[in-house]
Amino acid sequence: MREPRQTILIVDDDPDIRRLTAEFLAREGFTLATAANAVEMDAKLARLRPDLIVLDLMLPGEDGLSICRRLRAGGAPAILMLTAKSEEIDRVIGLEMGADDYLAKPFGTRELLARIRAILRRVAGPVVAPTRRFAFDRFVIDLDARRIADDAGVDLPLTSGEFDLLACLAQRPRRVLSRDQIIDHLRGRGAAPFDRTVDMMVSRLRRKLAAAGAETELIATVRNSGYLFTPVVKPAP
Repeated sequence: MREPRQTILIVDDDPDIRRLTAEFLAREGFTLATAANAVEMDAKLARLRPDLIVLDLMLPGEDGLSICRRLRAGGAPAILMLTAKSEEIDRVIGLEMGADDYLAKPFGTRELLARIRAILRRVAGPVVAPTRRFAFDRFVIDLDARRIADDAGVDLPLTSGEFDLLACLAQRPRRVLSRDQIIDHLRGRGAAPFDRTVDMMVSRLRRKLAAAGAETELIATVRNSGYLFTPVVKPAP
């Protein structure tokens, strides 16, 4: 029995990019839908549930970052963000808003295809774990609910990127992870190793955990190696 075709929604205000990208991906076996802006995208999403959205950062009206943040809050499908910008801060913000990967324009169609397939494999793959709730220090992290709370039940206000980083570390306690390994865990092996992106996220996460009453420094820097999640992590009821 043939598996159903996966659906991709391309949101880009450039009609040539929409057309050429859609034609290429259709030849690769995907079902395609396109939109030129947020209004058209919302209309398409009211009728279909794509497996992945290819989302341009620079759109007229509501921009890609705002769209990404809004979609993530509502449980969006996977998102691959496109942009002509190359500054690192734009990569950081895009990933912080919840994009699964980032691809700068101009891009090759084969690289686009490889990144799309890598994202779809990641989101489809089951997480093998005896529990999806873990306790450490004075916190409990719930991976399914995407929630972390202290022992008084108060939620920590983490961004999507910060939560993903903490989840990565909490599932690999007392094990040194290089920056490249962290990026691999968060974004897949097709992602570029943006070292400073990881460093900035770790710094912000440390501050938030300390402000929430962490009893020790939970994320240690291992010189020339990476980061180590120091507390004992146990399954939580």
